[in-house]
Amino acid sequence: MLDDRKMDVLKAIVTDYVSSKEPVGSKALVERHQLKVSAATVRNDMAVLEEEGYITQPHTSAGRIPTDKGYRLFVDRLATVKPLSTAEKRAIETFMTGALDVDDIVTRTVRILAQVTQQVAIVQYPVTSTAQVRHIELVSLTQDRVMVILINSTGRVEQRWVELPMHTEESLAELRGRLNAAIVGLTPAQGVDRLAALLAELPGSISRDEANTVVVTVLEMLAADPSTRVAVAGVPNLSRFGDQFETTVRPVLEALEEQVVLLHLLGEASTGMAGDVTVRIGQENPYEPLQSTSLVASKYGTPDEAWASLGIVGPTRMDYPSTMASVRAVARYVGRFLAEG
Repeated sequence: MLDDRKMDVLKAIVTDYVSSKEPVGSKALVERHQLKVSAATVRNDMAVLEEEGYITQPHTSAGRIPTDKGYRLFVDRLATVKPLSTAEKRAIETFMTGALDVDDIVTRTVRILAQVTQQVAIVQYPVTSTAQVRHIELVSLTQDRVMVILINSTGRVEQRWVELPMHTEESLAELRGRLNAAIVGLTPAQGVDRLAALLAELPGSISRDEANTVVVTVLEMLAADPSTRVAVAGVPNLSRFGDQFETTVRPVLEALEEQVVLLHLLGEASTGMAGDVTVRIGQENPYEPLQSTSLVASKYGTPDEAWASLGIVGPTRMDYPSTMASVRAVARYVGRFLAEG
């Protein structure tokens, strides 16, 4: 266990290295931080930190940089997550205000998260076990084609077109009314059960083939799992780490091509309740190619139910206090916006 002075030295090394991107020496620490000890004492403390694996010397005669173990201790010892400024909070709220539906909220969320953290942001689409069907709409596109639109209580909109030769506005209106009367207010699972019985109850005025086609499509939409979808933003931020292309940039780019990998990473990293922040540093990442990076993630939703996860991925050399605060704040805002929607 490190004493307070050595912990202060480690914090100073992490802070300076994240800021300068250069190995940190004892003289610089004494000059920049009020450690109230001599450079010789700091050198001795740095030797202990290096011996215990918290810092390392990348080159002979160079200063020291934190190791994954050092970053982990630094994150674990954060007394509080750095709060966002009033301006930052206002910027997030303003950016999120006016979102039209779930797709729009997710798009805005991933963009603002990438913007405020300057990292690659990942947002999983929300899944709520309590979501209810809000409305079903049938829109005639052509003489033979109809758009089926399903809206749920979280604002999620699904739409698919179907072939319905020779349909009429009257038949669509009657079928639309029957569908809404049957499943509006039900969860997707309840809606699936109810639709199975609906076909047997339809009057002869509605074409059996037409009804079958629409009902099958609605069943498919109810069964669709948005949890397999993620949104990504901020890839251009990787250009800041061109000197780490092989160790950081390339693995991130490759991972971004595999949504299954991203979902697994978010699932592994985000634990606890909505708004709780989890950090996976370097070797702690289960996906080996990303073990030169860090992932900061959180679940989002309501205080009673977590709907999905979001987070950022970037180099281990990142501003953890600010990044953790941003991820937590965005998670809370998106949960609130979805709940209000």
